[in-house]
Amino acid sequence: MQFWSGTAFMNTTDALAVARLLDEAGFDGMVTSDHMIYPRHLQSPYPDSTSGTPPWPPETPWPDAWVLTGAMAAVTERLRFSNAVYIAPARPLLEVAKQIATASVISGGRVSLAAGVGWMREEYALMGQDFGTRGKRLDEMIPALRTLWQGGWVSWHGEYYQVPEMMIEPHPPGPVPILVGGESDTALRRAARMCDGWVGYAYRWDEAVGYARRLTELRREYGRADEPFEILLALMEPPSAELYLRAEEAGITSVMCAPWMGADGGAAPGDPARFRGPIEHFAESVIAKVRA
Repeated sequence: MQFWSGTAFMNTTDALAVARLLDEAGFDGMVTSDHMIYPRHLQSPYPDSTSGTPPWPPETPWPDAWVLTGAMAAVTERLRFSNAVYIAPARPLLEVAKQIATASVISGGRVSLAAGVGWMREEYALMGQDFGTRGKRLDEMIPALRTLWQGGWVSWHGEYYQVPEMMIEPHPPGPVPILVGGESDTALRRAARMCDGWVGYAYRWDEAVGYARRLTELRREYGRADEPFEILLALMEPPSAELYLRAEEAGITSVMCAPWMGADGGAAPGDPARFRGPIEHFAESVIAKVRA
């Protein structure tokens, strides 16, 4: 079982200090979240909301995922980095390839891409990308990225992307794992058929196990049951070593957790030191027991 945390809803300036603390405490990874903007007049309905409105205010910071990853990688030694999730089809293919390759090189191969199609049409429009074909373009972007990351002379010719023979350097020191998010049947099949893993949200136990079982079924259907596969999600039950050992038995390989949520870290607001106590306590009371 791997233990991850995240930067969502965190003060941007706290992220580097928290990454160092997680690295020192023995956590496995940290995920970044992604939005480009919050439009004044939001027309796109937010999923899983009766009101259709996102649960966060417009001024919530969403720092660039790969700038932040590069910065966190520079101040850590072993912590891995991914996303929950990165809206890759809202960007041009070559931009995505270049940013992730650079982060992989800077981190010494400690990054993976966890991509999703997103829900905000306004972001796609502002980025000049087609919202209606975002799923089909992600399906093509996944193998295209793997080709572009090989190094040397590379090219890609598909339905949505045309890349003439060229070099795009630096290229990653090794294969970059690609995971996807999304709870639809299409998204789950995309993960099982094409990817190295799946990223979910926060779930009750039965729901989390249901997704793990469904992904196992789909991977068996696609002849990939014996290949390594990562399932990264958060569990809404109270954290304990017993809970995460059960999750591991159910096929969940990684859990996201935020030990500082609802905890008094003993430092003033605005001081990153407030994260230290909860992180170290979680590492001692949960992670150490799981790994023992």
